[in-house]
Amino acid sequence: MPNTTAANTPITNGDSALSLADILVSQGALPLERAKEIKLAEIQTGTPQEDLLKKQNLVSDEALVKAKATLYNIPFVDLGLIPVVPEALAVLSQEVASRFKVFPVSVDKVNKVLVLAMADPLNLTAIEFVEQKTGMRVKPEAAVLSKIDEFIETRYQTSLSEEVGEALKEVEPEKVQRTLQATKTGYIREEKISEIVSQILEFAVRARASDIHIESEEKATRVRYRIDGILQEKLTIPKELHDSLVSRIKILSGMKIDERRIPQDGRFNFKAADEEVDLRVSSLPTTWGEKVVMRLLKKSGGVPELTELGLRGRALKNLHDAILVPHGIILICGPTGSGKTTTLYSIISKISTPKVNIVTLEDPIEYKIPGVNQVQVNPAAGLTFASGLRSFLRQDPNIILVGEIRDRETADLAIQASLTGHLVFSTLHTNDASGALPRLLDMGAEPYLLASSITAIVAQRIVRKVHEKCKVAYDPDPKVVAEMKNVLGALWAPSTQAVKFYKGQGDPECNNTGYFGRVGIFEVLPATEKIGRLILERAASSDIEKVAHEEGMVTLKQDGYLKVIEGITTVEEVLRVAQV
Repeated sequence: MPNTTAANTPITNGDSALSLADILVSQGALPLERAKEIKLAEIQTGTPQEDLLKKQNLVSDEALVKAKATLYNIPFVDLGLIPVVPEALAVLSQEVASRFKVFPVSVDKVNKVLVLAMADPLNLTAIEFVEQKTGMRVKPEAAVLSKIDEFIETRYQTSLSEEVGEALKEVEPEKVQRTLQATKTGYIREEKISEIVSQILEFAVRARASDIHIESEEKATRVRYRIDGILQEKLTIPKELHDSLVSRIKILSGMKIDERRIPQDGRFNFKAADEEVDLRVSSLPTTWGEKVVMRLLKKSGGVPELTELGLRGRALKNLHDAILVPHGIILICGPTGSGKTTTLYSIISKISTPKVNIVTLEDPIEYKIPGVNQVQVNPAAGLTFASGLRSFLRQDPNIILVGEIRDRETADLAIQASLTGHLVFSTLHTNDASGALPRLLDMGAEPYLLASSITAIVAQRIVRKVHEKCKVAYDPDPKVVAEMKNVLGALWAPSTQAVKFYKGQGDPECNNTGYFGRVGIFEVLPATEKIGRLILERAASSDIEKVAHEEGMVTLKQDGYLKVIEGITTVEEVLRVAQV
């Protein structure tokens, strides 16, 4: 018999049952007046409310499915927010899924329960057929039909279900237990695990991911991808395969496969289609097994231009002017993951010519730049930022790049190098440009030396760009517009009075996020005479920012809001990264 626990009885409100229109009103998807019209039309014509709502296109498909799920007391599932489970896809064929418009969400083989996303969760014929086909009890969940069709079309092809199924067949339960106790591998044929690793990497390249996280949990291994700066869970793999998966990656990376007690680092190359990537790999022992993170660094495509990063206008001019000065310090500020290294590489690529000697000291070297002498720090061997910088001065450099100023010694050496005629680039972990100067003073830098050496300070963040192909305009909340006007001040142009904002509706290409690609927001603080005097006075960062603002500096938030008005990004993105 089919599972009919997804009760056909509508929920009630007191003595009267709520209708579909009532639920849509309560969920904020339908105006009350329109709901009254729909209920009246149902009485007059006998047409079901659902058909009337669809015919008049009054609500989105997702809102309608959510309301139906509430009406029939069935869980709603957004397929775009859950990972693919290869084991579940292995249980139900693509042919059956396409025939009944269902998609397997997860499977519990112990209790023999299959969670099924269904376009029509009350289709008893489909439930009964799947139960007989799989020998499992079906637990239906409501999902949007278009997403079910999309997932059937794409996820079965990239789900690893076949590879995982084959690998699982080769793992006998008692062997799994011995493998975990003896910390050995080799029970699963190498080619099966190799195929799984290849598909994980291929998806990462196709999805433009910057990082892959392979994390062991109590009952499964999850694979997450950082796409456009946001982690998204895309896949879960049976726990039995975790050790073999990690061992395969360790072998590729040149790590020790029998050492699981300490973190390890390695790297290897991977080629997918016409694109080759360099992978930096890091392993970390955790409660349920080793976690592996792989950073993807593209070898093709080159270093972007400053304008491609998002620099423009006064900020771009100030940075260009600072680069043309043959000596001094230019600092790039921002938290981890804000694109500081990319900006530095872009600048170095721009000024690299056969006439200058450029040396860099990095941790690690992310991209190799032709014509530049790049050095990797190695603290274990005594090569630190400070010791490396001291050695650089004997290498007759014109331009020096120090990955990060972390301590007083490095700060002092960078200042001395700039004062002796070198152009020095480095990064600093501060929230904004004005905060960099007090930070250096706190490290022990002398104010009079700092005032003479600093040329410019750049602060930056990265925001996601609105996906052009699914971009739609909307009228912003007046409160948001008022706040933006207040922040932008004179930068708010009269032509933007009737401003329209933009957002992405979401489609398969952008993973239904509405965003595709990223762009930087910047503030560039040139070290003017007034700023120099404030450094000598050890002024607070707020005073420095005030003077810089008066001299025309565009702040991070202002640059972000200008990009919102232009339809490049959204208010939510700017507030996510630049809200103080």
